[in-house]
Amino acid sequence: MSPRRNRPKDSGSSGHSAEDDRPGRYGGWQSSESWDGEAWNVRHVAGASAQGKAYRCPGCEQMIPDGVPHVVAWPDHAGVDDRRHWHKACWNAKDRRTTRVQRSRNAPRF
Repeated sequence: MSPRRNRPKDSGSSGHSAEDDRPGRYGGWQSSESWDGEAWNVRHVAGASAQGKAYRCPGCEQMIPDGVPHVVAWPDHAGVDDRRHWHKACWNAKDRRTTRVQRSRNAPRF
């Protein structure tokens, strides 16, 4: 009897399979949007799928708490390493934001 394999045969050298990036994995739906002259993939993540994970939103530079529904967006030409997690409101307001984010005096700088 041979030992059990810990990884699927087709996972390749990257450590993850194509199944890891399927649209239904995170419990949301995926769409394509145009922003800033580029095509972006946008995936809506359900709160239950985000349990145990916290991310920093690039729109407001604040933490997305554990278990909160949010949006994952990345340029169409980019890979998995370029995915960014946004608050839904920050992603929807990305066209109205200035280049410098205005913060209150007491807000932490990250």
